[in-house]
Amino acid sequence: MFRRPRRLAVISALAATAVILTACAGSGPEPVETSTGEPDLNATLTVGLVLEPTNLDIRHTSGAAIEQILIDNVYEGLVTRTQDNTIEPALASDYEVSEDGLTYTFTLNEGVTFHNGTALTSADVVASYEAVRTDETLQGFAEFAHIASIAAPDATSVVITLTEPNQNFLFTLTGPAGLVFQSGDTTDLQSAENGTGPFTLEKWSKGSAITFARYADYWGEPASVAEVVFEYIPDFTAGVNAALDGSLDVLTAVDPNLAPELEDSGEFLLTKGRTTDKGTLAFNNTKAPLDDVRVREALRLAIDHEALIEAVGAGQTQYGPIPELDPGYEDLSDLAPYDPQRAKELLAEAGQEDLELTLTLPSFYGTTVPQVLISDFAKVGVTLEVEPVEFATWLEDVYTNKDYELSFVLHVEPRDFGNFANPDYYFNYDNPEVQRLYAEALAEIDEDSSAELLAEAARLVSEDHAADWLYTGETITAVRPIVTGFPEDSINSRINLAGITVAAE
Repeated sequence: MFRRPRRLAVISALAATAVILTACAGSGPEPVETSTGEPDLNATLTVGLVLEPTNLDIRHTSGAAIEQILIDNVYEGLVTRTQDNTIEPALASDYEVSEDGLTYTFTLNEGVTFHNGTALTSADVVASYEAVRTDETLQGFAEFAHIASIAAPDATSVVITLTEPNQNFLFTLTGPAGLVFQSGDTTDLQSAENGTGPFTLEKWSKGSAITFARYADYWGEPASVAEVVFEYIPDFTAGVNAALDGSLDVLTAVDPNLAPELEDSGEFLLTKGRTTDKGTLAFNNTKAPLDDVRVREALRLAIDHEALIEAVGAGQTQYGPIPELDPGYEDLSDLAPYDPQRAKELLAEAGQEDLELTLTLPSFYGTTVPQVLISDFAKVGVTLEVEPVEFATWLEDVYTNKDYELSFVLHVEPRDFGNFANPDYYFNYDNPEVQRLYAEALAEIDEDSSAELLAEAARLVSEDHAADWLYTGETITAVRPIVTGFPEDSINSRINLAGITVAAE
């Protein structure tokens, strides 16, 4: 995440999902029962989302807003991932990985066509992946750096050979880098599409809604709804009002403080979903006094994480850089328990008894997290000044120029531990042992052994107090009982519409 060719776009991913952390709130009336009516194959499903894409060119533009709706629905790759981040075939009917972890052989499904009616062949896959491998403006360029060759032995087979094993390679193929486009296609991807998925782009009313229509000639199981309308409602209260007035079948990103309104209406089922969204308090590890590990540890010990999550109304504790859904997760709560007395002692040892620090964060995050940090830090003698800025300013000052002390941002991409193995990342964290372990984890063919190496590296990062992980985000979704199959987990990253049905009323 945040490698040079993708920098601006990927940081937009943070903004895209920053505002959609939610969780279930309170108890309500008796649960609403899901409808048992027959699916209406002519139904329109209307979904409320928060952040609209700036354009639809998923090859050049990153961000959760664009991936959330396009991957699996309009565009597909050889493989995809489920809600719990496991990998499964998509355009490939199956695949094999050689014992040395260097060669990946994919067999394509039969009867796949692009939305313009052209049949998919292995040549399209080769062209799509060669473009990513050679064009640094395309998403995935850095992740494809270790590809030695991409070949099509026949029309239905693709063979990819790596220069060295990479445990994350298949996972990379589940994202934008792995999507397959028609070779030589001239479609303007900024506002149009030509994918292979179960839906086509029907209409985009910019600033309002995006409409998908069922692709009648889809190679797999056809979509069970005729149309999907994504209504973009950036204001949480307005989203709830739209749901209550009957405009929406599904509302994502429900503010936990507003959830009782939907629950008490009796019109919606509320589901809580897991994510890999990491509410990260970033430390500038090379800027005094944060270059002193005692100061960083003191700040972590000063934070009452349980109380912060209660204030936010969402999430679960996360005391290390790897969330529970990612390989290498370990409960590291022993490294940063709430201990304000010890925090004071560490600050005194570091000669920082009257410490003043500045927290710079994008203004759209609101005041809840900063207010909790101000209060917690004050109890150990640290004065925290909060500087909310426009996102473009954050991007320039914090991410690019690394001119900050503390920052808060929501890192949403799964398997992004590599940020802590990159000394040029905006954390300014440089630990050769972590870098070595991460490289070994990537090169390790066995998944369990790779995860063990990641866990070892993650513990080192947390022991160094390179950052603080305030919480792992959760999201709450309100769904009308006539809707079944709407995803619950990881919907900040993507919403697979394939299995959703709407019952006839």
